[in-house]
Amino acid sequence: MTIILDGKKLRDKIFKDLKAKLDKMNKKPTLAVIIAGDNPASKIYVNNKKKTAENLGINSFVTEYPSNVTEEELLSKIKELNSDKNITAILVQLPLPSHINKSKILNSISPEKDVDGLTTYNSGKLFSGEKPFVYPCTPKGILLLLDEYGIELEGKHAVVIGRSSLVGKPVAQMLLNRNATVTICHSKTKNLADITKTADILISAVGKNIVGEKYIKNNCVVIDVGIFRDEFGKLRGDVDFDGVSKHASYISPVPGGVGPMTIASLMINTLELFDNANKDC
Repeated sequence: MTIILDGKKLRDKIFKDLKAKLDKMNKKPTLAVIIAGDNPASKIYVNNKKKTAENLGINSFVTEYPSNVTEEELLSKIKELNSDKNITAILVQLPLPSHINKSKILNSISPEKDVDGLTTYNSGKLFSGEKPFVYPCTPKGILLLLDEYGIELEGKHAVVIGRSSLVGKPVAQMLLNRNATVTICHSKTKNLADITKTADILISAVGKNIVGEKYIKNNCVVIDVGIFRDEFGKLRGDVDFDGVSKHASYISPVPGGVGPMTIASLMINTLELFDNANKDC
């Protein structure tokens, strides 16, 4: 029988534990969020993050900029937040307007306040096998979900579809650091199904409905990171859930799988950065 990897259930468990800890704290973490532009989805995500943080007892505020904001304005704001000792976590919501250099903006965040774990410093720590200040939120959420269900990683063949710096590359490295054997596939990979059918654990993060039941072997663990709306407005993932779930041992649904774990990881990271900043106090 296929077991559903319930991200909502684990998220709620994590939130309960975080809130219990935060309720006992006199001083609270503060999460600062920067958003630029008019992307409707980004605004929804930012509002959800702010509301979630506040419900847990984390201070949070959002600074909004129009689409024509300059790099200098964003860099100046981040510099201000970096120097503010009351701010312990900084998040720049992506995507940024096209004229803004994303890498330049992200790397202006102090690594010890980089709640998304996306600065070159924290990425470099991850890819060199050292511990970054925090791990990227979605990859961290994926591993928390696998661990919650007792899924062994050591010695397993994990295939990751997607090579983005947000999910594909960091999750592959995190799996490698846990002694999995990792293969990364992408848009130029030939004979994709021949590779994915060798996976013990398959993680797809491309935002296209590409993984059908012929792409996996029996008892494969399937993690669906992709989420998008099809031509009928229905939320979909990378994986044909109905077909693939007939063969998988574990599978994450869309929605309700990886998504809730990403926001849970963000809140964990916020508290971890706060603890790091105050460990010598």
